[in-house]
Amino acid sequence: MTEPTLDVITIGRSSVDLYGQQVGGRLEDMGNFVKAVGGSPTNMAIGAARLGLKPGLITRVGDEHMGRFLREQLEREGVDVRGVHTDPERLTALVLLGVRDDKSFPLIFYRTDCADSALDESDIDEAYIASAKAIVVTGTHFAKPNTDAAQRKAMRLARAHGRKVAFDIDYRPNLWGLAGHGAGEERYIRSDQVTAHLQQILPGCDLIVGTEEELHIAGGTTDTLDAIRAIRRLSAAVIVCKRGPMGCVVFPGDIPGDIEQGIKGPGFPVEVYNVLGAGDGFIAGFLRGWLTDQPLETTCAWANACGAFAVSRLMCSSEYPTWPELQHFLQHGSPHRALRRDEALNQVHWATTRRPRPDRLMAFAIDHRAQLEEIADAVGAARSRLEAFKGLAVKAAAQVAGGRPGFGMLLDGAYGREALFRVVDHDFWVARPLERPGSRPLRLEVEGHASLGATLAEWPVTHTAKVLCFYHPDDQDALKRDQERELRRVFDACRSVGRELLVEIIASRNGALGDDTTAAVMGRLYDLGIKPDWWKLEPQPSAAAWDAIATVIDDNDPLCRGVVLLGLEAPESALAEAFSLAASCPRVKGFAVGRTIFAEPAREWLAGRIDDATAVSRMADNFSRLVAAWERAAGAGGNAL
Repeated sequence: MTEPTLDVITIGRSSVDLYGQQVGGRLEDMGNFVKAVGGSPTNMAIGAARLGLKPGLITRVGDEHMGRFLREQLEREGVDVRGVHTDPERLTALVLLGVRDDKSFPLIFYRTDCADSALDESDIDEAYIASAKAIVVTGTHFAKPNTDAAQRKAMRLARAHGRKVAFDIDYRPNLWGLAGHGAGEERYIRSDQVTAHLQQILPGCDLIVGTEEELHIAGGTTDTLDAIRAIRRLSAAVIVCKRGPMGCVVFPGDIPGDIEQGIKGPGFPVEVYNVLGAGDGFIAGFLRGWLTDQPLETTCAWANACGAFAVSRLMCSSEYPTWPELQHFLQHGSPHRALRRDEALNQVHWATTRRPRPDRLMAFAIDHRAQLEEIADAVGAARSRLEAFKGLAVKAAAQVAGGRPGFGMLLDGAYGREALFRVVDHDFWVARPLERPGSRPLRLEVEGHASLGATLAEWPVTHTAKVLCFYHPDDQDALKRDQERELRRVFDACRSVGRELLVEIIASRNGALGDDTTAAVMGRLYDLGIKPDWWKLEPQPSAAAWDAIATVIDDNDPLCRGVVLLGLEAPESALAEAFSLAASCPRVKGFAVGRTIFAEPAREWLAGRIDDATAVSRMADNFSRLVAAWERAAGAGGNAL
């Protein structure tokens, strides 16, 4: 028998969940929704991947934007998608959800003839089932003949190959046709027919997981202990009873006379914000322990903690904990019953769930506004032409990148709006400025005079917010407080709407740049709770300065993506020297340089002395030489990739 390459394959529902963001209101009154991956087995697969398992998923998605969203997100999370089949005839399932209060969570399933409901035996591949240590089947997908047949086939194949079978009872009465479309939050309706159907499944399982109500429907009685006994008569599986804030109770063998005599792990009382998807997070934590042969007490603790995370946050899989986050919580706990308010946990969560990025960044920075306006004015060109020039810069950057990873651009919305549309055609990292050019103290220039949050919410989720601050440790206290307040406001807004943040610090314009100057500024900002994803820093005077910068990052945010070097319009020879010094620091990942690349071509093009093709060619040549200089320096400095 071949060794499995996956830990678990989950089977069944996949949907796009739209969460109403107005907590405490009726679903009828929701005005804003946020999109997330949903569907019980899909949530489980993502939760398991975040905890370090290697999961796969068998489901169907539509051949449209939402189906591609699900597939792409699963791939980003580390879920094997060979079993995710695209259905050309059906749409991806959709769910609308809301939070009325801590006990009422209205939801509507849009599942009429949807892709995942069309799953059938043809979607179950024997070799794929055999590739995993275990499979998870879900109760909802036993409600229709075709999906029932698919899961039964998967169970037979798993048994034939010596694999384990876990069963999430996942009882949704309205998906069994027992309640109307508006009763999506209904958790229990007695049905002898459903009980008889589920009891056919129980003998073939190694693990059975359900809430008390779900165990009632499987056991055929509303007395929880009697229901567990009824399940035991049919199955030798480990039975897990989920009990909400009381955690869980596990029964690996004979059923005792008192439910409290089962095996338990510690519970984690938290504020209930949204229970939807909490059970899927719980099972992900349980699978992490069960499939790695941990003691059941440990397994229960992990599962209970994962459930606590889920109920304390709004969405399902997107807010499940990662393994580092779970370990942080188990070791340190939290001073907050509402875990979503714990900044330390939120930082670990954010930093361990960001979209993957290449471990280098070579960026063409042309988010400049004032400097390009000065060039245009000096040669008598209309400022309106700057928009077209920035489009040429995108072409130049794309020519140098040639489809390779690790390239990026800094572009603004003032003159770079069309360029921002075009940059999507390339797999570039993109950052956009928020600061008013040259402002000191720092002032923001949000687009269209909207609020900061509204501006960020309009940006694509892949765009990084960039803010430049002229900050020196010797600045007057009032100036420092003013700038720090603005930086904290930007940080909070970025975290609130889910955008990465790059903080650019230039100290040399307003004081001496010593070996500890920049590190002191960074340390101060870290003390204020500001933890940018990226730093953009000027060339430093010595290796000791870079060592100090690396130390302050290591001490305060070891999950920081890193540092990119800015140019300050330095000549190429000076930048090459700066690259050589910076590249020895492992925290420096590349550069983001602008005027060294575009200043001369911009002046010539705006004056009408060169055409578009020549401008593109010159910028590409300049950018290409800097890329080569960085790659040489990184190779020589031990920071090569």
